[in-house]
Amino acid sequence: MPPMPSGSGRLTTHVLDTARGTPARGLELVLHRLEGERRELVGEGRTNEDGRCEAPLMQGEGFRHGTYEITFFCGPYFDAQGVELDQPKFLDDVVIRFGISEDRHYHVPLLLSPFGYSTYRGS
Repeated sequence: MPPMPSGSGRLTTHVLDTARGTPARGLELVLHRLEGERRELVGEGRTNEDGRCEAPLMQGEGFRHGTYEITFFCGPYFDAQGVELDQPKFLDDVVIRFGISEDRHYHVPLLLSPFGYSTYRGS
């Protein structure tokens, strides 16, 4: 697939609760751009019924190459699901740091359970 024209990239995410076998509905997250020690808030969202945000986290002219972090607030999600966990929780905030180097679609999914997670560069 050829790269998209400049300004036409986008970033999306999808969160699946693998312990329950369902999309992770209502999970809050934030996206930061990192430049050295500086952290710039780029966007925030909450997953819908399908475990996705309603709109891309970044797109169009706001889409820039660089290093980013998505912080997924998993502790409050598990609390809302009635999952009883030892305190402090094994997983509370899950932070995924990744780089964007092309003007194309980047998809960062999160497969989540109370005791582990995985991610990958999706399409």
